[in-house]
Amino acid sequence: MKVKECMCNDVACVKPDCSLNQVAKLMNEKHVGCIPVCDEDNCICGIVTDRDILLRAVACEKDTKTCKVSDVMTCNVCTCTEDEEMTNAESKMAQNQIRRLPVCDQNNKVIGILTLGDLAQNDREIGKQQVCTTIEEICNCHNGKHAE
Repeated sequence: MKVKECMCNDVACVKPDCSLNQVAKLMNEKHVGCIPVCDEDNCICGIVTDRDILLRAVACEKDTKTCKVSDVMTCNVCTCTEDEEMTNAESKMAQNQIRRLPVCDQNNKVIGILTLGDLAQNDREIGKQQVCTTIEEICNCHNGKHAE
């Protein structure tokens, strides 16, 4: 199974200078927990999660109206392509303990996102045991590393 058969195509992106308040409102509106951050060429340059906002801004008493996404986003983003096999994308998610994997085209532009929910919804095609193993590896805290 290819990533394009499983991913969500409707993904909102923000620019690095977007305020955390704005991105939190967008997350609420779209009912999502993360949003890719794209540069002026619409290429992925980061990702921001609801957890990033909470732990890197709110908990540090930063003003979410003036604090920029670039101040709290994760920069080294693991991505995949729509033509990758799901087993490869799942391996990336498990190895990096990430719950959301942006899908980019050959020009590094975001065209979708692959989430744990997508895996669960496609468990018949992917294989229930494979999905369970991937989720277990993502959520398992080993080597002092914690899942996002």
